[in-house]
Amino acid sequence: MPEGTTERQPARETFGSRLAAAMAARGPLCVGIDPHPGLLADWGLNDDVAALERFSLTVVEAVASLAAAVKPQVALYERHGSAGMAVLERTLAAAADAGVLSIADAKRGDIGSTMAAYADAWLRDGSALAADSVTLSPYLGFESLRPALDLAAEYGRGVFVLALTSNPEGKSVQHVGGADSVARRIAAAAAVENQRYTGSLGSVGLVVGATIGSALQDLDVDLGAVRGPLLAPGLGAQGATPADLRATFGTAYPSVLATSSRGILAAGPSLAGLRAATQETLDGLLAA
Repeated sequence: MPEGTTERQPARETFGSRLAAAMAARGPLCVGIDPHPGLLADWGLNDDVAALERFSLTVVEAVASLAAAVKPQVALYERHGSAGMAVLERTLAAAADAGVLSIADAKRGDIGSTMAAYADAWLRDGSALAADSVTLSPYLGFESLRPALDLAAEYGRGVFVLALTSNPEGKSVQHVGGADSVARRIAAAAAVENQRYTGSLGSVGLVVGATIGSALQDLDVDLGAVRGPLLAPGLGAQGATPADLRATFGTAYPSVLATSSRGILAAGPSLAGLRAATQETLDGLLAA
């Protein structure tokens, strides 16, 4: 190599590209890993760290070959302290080893150096908590997420930004502004951010609840223009059906990554039961 030159590193495949490939190969399903105390009890497990690990790794083993992604709920590991977070680290590593994409459902949001630290924890190569993507809260301003947006792009990872959630309280923030609503501005900002990416899907996704009803029409939110993945929690136990998803998202439906947690997890602890529930959910999505 000539003196004074540096070796060019190969371009990283983007998260959006990897997710699009996974959805094409396996279908548009994300399985939530939500070790609620009640679910642990239903599995015959104690509410402790050993049970947390058994639950989490069993879910990964059962669904890794069927789902496009898994989504551990970070708060349910945090409640067990540092030992619980260590289980989360092992769960994310197990997902990577099994070849299934991970979405850390952390909903992080802050400003300046604090946001940079969150980004470093969840998106940097070498971090014990590094996931393929992480959920973010934009309610300190979309641009406050800049450290995570840029680090995700640098390392070939992705983010999912809260836009329209299905909880009733969400309307008090997300619907404010009517035709120029907060949700509409978040979607527009994500669309601009995805201009840095080529391919069918950018790496900046949105979280849009499967049970939001007519909110997209009411607020004139164009999700198709976002050109990013749409993480849609609420399938199954929360009441949404595959038909509801297609009706809610309309022409943006091909970008939807539907999430089911309790509806699938209730079929455990057997691997066969979890796999059967996952396949049934996936079949419903593909038939919608």
